[in-house]
Amino acid sequence: MAVADGGSRGPGEIDRAAEVFTNVRPRLFGIAYRMLGSATEAEDLVQEVWLRWQGCDRAAVDNPAAFLATVTTRLAINAAQSARVRRETYVGPWLPEPVDTSADPHLGAERGAALELAVLLLLERLSPTERAAYVLREAFDYPYRQIADIVGLSEVAVRQLVSRARRHVRAERRAPVTKAEQRRLLTAFVAAARAGDLATLEEIFAADVVSYSDGGGAERASRIPVVGASRVARYVRAFASRFWAGVDVTWASTNGQTSALLSRDGQVFAVLTVDASEQGVDRVFWMMNPAKITAVPAVT
Repeated sequence: MAVADGGSRGPGEIDRAAEVFTNVRPRLFGIAYRMLGSATEAEDLVQEVWLRWQGCDRAAVDNPAAFLATVTTRLAINAAQSARVRRETYVGPWLPEPVDTSADPHLGAERGAALELAVLLLLERLSPTERAAYVLREAFDYPYRQIADIVGLSEVAVRQLVSRARRHVRAERRAPVTKAEQRRLLTAFVAAARAGDLATLEEIFAADVVSYSDGGGAERASRIPVVGASRVARYVRAFASRFWAGVDVTWASTNGQTSALLSRDGQVFAVLTVDASEQGVDRVFWMMNPAKITAVPAVT
């Protein structure tokens, strides 16, 4: 870390600092978002990184991009530890906050890894340091040596963390379908859910499908996950007539997949998406917490 610099700075030097920061900002946000599962918290964290960048001795920084990524990751590890405690009292299932990926499908990364809601949810079970190592390697392709420097561990330990995280994700999630097939299944689900078509719902579901509804206590939503094809189908049909009344559906790219934006009178009130494998729809995600749908595209 660079030490604080108490010297005066001219406007030109601050402009150069801002240019450097702006160039790497998408990557910093991508790291923070994957670590926290919240666009709002990621934005706040990146703002804190900017303040630290302004206040440090930048002349002592040989590699600004590496320095900023290190600061971001270390702050995110601390923030993730605090977030885990807060989420223990969250009302109902906690889901990652959807984020718009229409302009940046990989969200500042080399690859789109660790971005889909299903993967972010799995990463919640990892320790913050394990999650950081996985994110930096899988999404941003950082060398193990650099990850070791960032998280303060040996290279051997980092390789073990990444390997363990990979095994966890593979064990808990089936191989996903193509993006085109995911969109087809989501479209079929929306049509069947809207019509209360029990037979079609059961047909497109995997036998062990799980439906998660995140209302955060602010909206009426199931406070426990609903499990099993028959149960989820009956659950969706039970509220079809009242839930879908007056609802407009538009399609968006969130977290690298297709989502349905559900709105009434031009106001989005839910973001709906599915995670799917060759066995069908494995997970249905209903994001209905008003505070967590601010980072999705506006309905026009």
